[in-house]
Amino acid sequence: MERAAQVVYFSHGGGPLPILGEPSHKAMVQFMERLPGQLRRPEAILVVSAHWEERVPTLLGAAHPGMFYDYYGFPDAAYEITYPAPGSPQLAARIADLLKTQGFGARIDESRGFDHGLFIPLKLMYPEADIPCLQLSLVRGLDPAVHIKLGKALRGLLGENILVAGSGFSYHNIGEFFGHELGTPDPANDAFQDWLIETCTSPALTQADREQRLIRWEQAPSARYCHPREEHLLPVHVCQAMADEPGRVVFDDQILGKRGVAFLWS
Repeated sequence: MERAAQVVYFSHGGGPLPILGEPSHKAMVQFMERLPGQLRRPEAILVVSAHWEERVPTLLGAAHPGMFYDYYGFPDAAYEITYPAPGSPQLAARIADLLKTQGFGARIDESRGFDHGLFIPLKLMYPEADIPCLQLSLVRGLDPAVHIKLGKALRGLLGENILVAGSGFSYHNIGEFFGHELGTPDPANDAFQDWLIETCTSPALTQADREQRLIRWEQAPSARYCHPREEHLLPVHVCQAMADEPGRVVFDDQILGKRGVAFLWS
């Protein structure tokens, strides 16, 4: 049996809205439900979450993680969502050791639960919740070069049957989601999404080119319009650097009336 990691970056949607049936998430929900059909079934899932920042890369190490509802102001049903997947303390320890050998001061958090960057997409992808799951934090300061280095450090997992999921949002300007009629043309957003697609998929670019473009992402068209704060973009830095090859677009559609994209490296 082939054993090789698969890497995906996707836009996880607006809080719990994909699970609650919000209409503008329809394309995203369909994509998430169908995505496992494009994947080998992994033995474990590592989620790089846009919703967790620590001083050093930190891994969720609980054997049975609880739920961390890191959103507010939603209906009661949003706080009744469960995702009882097991954790993987052994894998967390092994990844922490791997990161330490690459110069990171990694640590393990045994008390934190799954945030919605994990439980929303995985509830759609693997509703049985029977695959061990864990999370990896971003690093405070949000330095893009640090997150490229973090992805490179994870290359030691490439020979294993693990799914590494960068869970963010390729467009994340909160005010603009609700500032216009859904689906209004947005050339500025299109320009950035097109740049990101070129960066992650173009065969004309070397891996070194991709990494340098991502490190200098603020120079991309409409960069700060699409990402006033870059925490939802940086999981793609980790994924691209880990994968060490061009990806392919597996989603390019509207979420909350804004264009978002997803990439798969496998």
